[in-house]
Amino acid sequence: MITFKDFEKLDIRIGKVKSAEKIPETRLIKIKVDIGGEVRQLVAGGGLGSEDLLSKNVVVLANLEPRALRGVQSNGMILAADIGEGKKPVILVPDEDVPAGTKVR
Repeated sequence: MITFKDFEKLDIRIGKVKSAEKIPETRLIKIKVDIGGEVRQLVAGGGLGSEDLLSKNVVVLANLEPRALRGVQSNGMILAADIGEGKKPVILVPDEDVPAGTKVR
């Protein structure tokens, strides 16, 4: 359990995927996403394909501490539902067109 105050620390925004490409010799994808006035590079994995992401509005955790995955810098995280072993994650997307950078509350 976390407090509401802890939840308020999360910077969750809508982002628009500008590019997505597979990182050679890995199951990872390098993504450029507009989070509202800033384009961030993120790395996603878990069986996602670049075709699953390109041009979509996605939900991004923007204030996650940066880290390198297989030598590629990731500056945030795209949120997805894990629906079980061997199944591709389901990317969380808004059900209406929402501008990049819109805060999720």
